[in-house]
Amino acid sequence: MRWVRWISNIGLLAVALVIFAGPLHRLGLDFRAALGLMALSALVAGVAGLVSLVAAMVLRKRGNGAGRLFLAGLTGLAAFGGLVLLVGQSRGVPPIHDISTDTVDVPAFVAVLPLRAGAANPPGYAGAAVAAQQAKAYPQIRPLVLAEAPAAVFPKAEAAVGAMNWKLVAANAAEGRIEATATTGWFGFKDDIVIRIRADGPGTRVDVRSKSRVGVGDLGANAKRISAYLLALQPQQ
Repeated sequence: MRWVRWISNIGLLAVALVIFAGPLHRLGLDFRAALGLMALSALVAGVAGLVSLVAAMVLRKRGNGAGRLFLAGLTGLAAFGGLVLLVGQSRGVPPIHDISTDTVDVPAFVAVLPLRAGAANPPGYAGAAVAAQQAKAYPQIRPLVLAEAPAAVFPKAEAAVGAMNWKLVAANAAEGRIEATATTGWFGFKDDIVIRIRADGPGTRVDVRSKSRVGVGDLGANAKRISAYLLALQPQQ
């Protein structure tokens, strides 16, 4: 059964590549290559994991030690299962990466523009097609209207950026504009956020836009980010 052990070793190596695809991207590997490496490695890990589990059952019936093969099998199938979950998640959300509470007068990036130089996704807004997909998938993404005046809301909005662990890029109270960058934990993908604070009668209207620098879809990350931020700004009951 030496060949089975070789397959299990290949599976464990594939699992390692799945794990390190993110750090490799952080070190400079192109995001397409990193995602491709993760997907291919997960497939290899899944096949090797299945073979390892079958072999472990056979060896166990023969009275031979099968613990390592069993562990390798579970690890490989877990890596493959993670890929399946990601694919399923991507099918449940539209292939867009630019979410805004205002899709007509879209908040514009200013201070982060130099940081987005060379990014795969340009800073401009794609228009009605994206707005329609957003409205269907994320109807909860709406402006936040607060009773306080903009001067009182602005410092709270800036403080909320820190609470979200985003990197503050600019805070211009005179223009009512805050810009920041969020970095994902595993791959280190960077998404840029602009927050616009305007007077709305006696109160304040807060609009937020979050856009990924790379990728066609975002697995719903930008919409979740905006929802979490606006929730943090709402008065505590």
